[in-house]
Amino acid sequence: MLVKINLLTYEYFFAIIKIIEKGSASMTLGDKIRFHRKALNLTQTELGKMLGVKVNAVSKWECGRVEDIPTSKIKALANIFGVPTSYLIDDDASIALDRDRSSYIRIPVLGRVAAGIPIDAIEEVIDWEDISADMAAGGAEYFGLQIKGDSMEPKISSGDTVIVRKQPDVESGEVAVVLVNGDDATVKRVKKSAAGITLIANNPAYDPVFYSNEDIEKLPVAILGRVVELRAKI
Repeated sequence: MLVKINLLTYEYFFAIIKIIEKGSASMTLGDKIRFHRKALNLTQTELGKMLGVKVNAVSKWECGRVEDIPTSKIKALANIFGVPTSYLIDDDASIALDRDRSSYIRIPVLGRVAAGIPIDAIEEVIDWEDISADMAAGGAEYFGLQIKGDSMEPKISSGDTVIVRKQPDVESGEVAVVLVNGDDATVKRVKKSAAGITLIANNPAYDPVFYSNEDIEKLPVAILGRVVELRAKI
């Protein structure tokens, strides 16, 4: 039975972003399978069980003997790794192809976050958005996340996409993507104090949630980035 991985580690989350942004032309299908398997801390045996194949099949694929991989298994691999199927099968192209590299940079929308009760942080690459090259000047990294829930209403609605600048901290009062317990993400306004941080919803139906400095260290609570733009659905 195929098991889909919905919870990606913080490091794997941004490893995918770096591959998507910088391109993957130098990686073969076998290289990509090996990279993503190791990034998810999976053994060949574990990956094989998830795909319903023997370990020697996974080993063979990673060594480059990929001519007999069924299409269904490639789709399953893409689902497990959270990447487009086209990225796995094309050795000659980068994941992201910009319409105009001089003006735009294409960034991935990597999944859903909960605007309300936190849910699994990262599921898969579900869409693409373009940002201006000027926005990304200076080496800043960006990604998109799709909102689920109504806690940031009326400004941010379920189904909207927010553009996020990757950074480990924000100013008090800014809206951020915050990772709680290591695998649950939420979009909230961050209010800082000497005792900790409070995550505040726009919707008054949701109470603010306070995390002490001790909570921040133990849970942990980590800021993934600052919300810099809203791409609202029509």
